[in-house]
Amino acid sequence: MNRYQQMFDKLSKNKEGALVPFLTIGDPNGNIFMNIVDTIIEAGADALELGIPFSDPLADGPIIQNSMKRSLLSGITLKLAFNLVEKIRLKHPKIPIGLLTYANLIFQYGINAFYSYCMHIGIDSILIADLPLEESSTFYKISKRKNIKMVFICPPNATKHLLQKISIYSKGYIYLLSRPGVTGINPGHDICLTEIIQILKNKKNTPPILQGFGISKPNQVRKILTTGVAGIIIGSAVIKIIEQNIDSPIKILTNIKKYIINIKLATHLN
Repeated sequence: MNRYQQMFDKLSKNKEGALVPFLTIGDPNGNIFMNIVDTIIEAGADALELGIPFSDPLADGPIIQNSMKRSLLSGITLKLAFNLVEKIRLKHPKIPIGLLTYANLIFQYGINAFYSYCMHIGIDSILIADLPLEESSTFYKISKRKNIKMVFICPPNATKHLLQKISIYSKGYIYLLSRPGVTGINPGHDICLTEIIQILKNKKNTPPILQGFGISKPNQVRKILTTGVAGIIIGSAVIKIIEQNIDSPIKILTNIKKYIINIKLATHLN
């Protein structure tokens, strides 16, 4: 049984939704980033989604774009990012770790070499934000050979044909977007996703659904989990804490810990 299955089974038995924070690897620098990861896991994160810093992050809004700038300016390269993730895996062997990245980075590294190294350091899944499902066959075959789950994004306006394909090809989980556009804290314009969630769940062998984009508050989390998704992904709200306390690592860790504990409490379904 893979780490995602173990996580979802455990949470289901405990009647909890999954809390999956997103962080940019190396934000604001390698040392503080490692402390943030430890703090987040200690506070209750069930899995990690880690973004490889990239100069042209098309799917990410200003908050995450700035986190990637901070990481790159601190000297984080792809090699150093891999080194940091390898340290996380050695320290936290059971938690699922997914990477979010862009196709150019993988092409430049070499597709086979990239997936081989990810397998070596214990990556559970890879989501390529700018890769359409229709163009993904090469990546899909390699990820299957390397036993790494390939995650696809499900937009809120997906057609039934696309939903069918996503339910077949997304492994580990499906990343359901709360809304179109880029990442960021939601100003309050929620979209009803109940129908799309039910269509996906009615498909045979559909993996669990994690919803992301615009989620930042405990009451949002409680409401979202009633729609049938297995958990939530929170990125910009966590990274905003780093940005707001950039001159005080102690405040970053203290405030992130408080925030994650509160959000995790909201995932309890009893």
